[in-house]
Amino acid sequence: MKKVILDLAVTLDGFIEGPNGEIDWCIMDDDMDFEGFIAGIDTIFYGRVSYDLWGNFQPDANAGHTERMLWEGIHAKDKFVFSSQHKQDEKATFINTDIVDKVTEIKKQGGKDIWLYGGAGLIKTFIGLDLIDVYKISVHPTVLGSGKPLFEELKERIELRLIKTNIFKSGVVQLIYEPKSK
Repeated sequence: MKKVILDLAVTLDGFIEGPNGEIDWCIMDDDMDFEGFIAGIDTIFYGRVSYDLWGNFQPDANAGHTERMLWEGIHAKDKFVFSSQHKQDEKATFINTDIVDKVTEIKKQGGKDIWLYGGAGLIKTFIGLDLIDVYKISVHPTVLGSGKPLFEELKERIELRLIKTNIFKSGVVQLIYEPKSK
């Protein structure tokens, strides 16, 4: 069965974006093998705002070959957008009811894993519904002091088991966890 993977950058003080939505602190090193991660998924889950911003993003004409290939790989995936809005989009399927049932159904389809891209509201919903199978948290060597925290308004404690750690040349440390309950 497919796994839902939250693969996310976070600052050392636990923020996923700055107070004005900035993510300019995110580091992309070639040793992070993001291309390998993209090759291991066939589905992406978006919230509506994240989809509107990034779901059909096209790099500008000056982008390098690697960046263009990365976005081409991302856009080749099946895309599901979780939104209260009823929308039609030929490049994505919109889901606005029965989240747990729909996610379970998608996971049972087989194939490669699912990237829970976000945004923050969707991540919070998936955490609350215990729908995340793997937490891949890349801690960046930046302290913002304020912004949007990864974990907020939790209803109960989440017990995780560390399964792997990766350290990159930039100083980013990737922590990979599974929920103890799964």
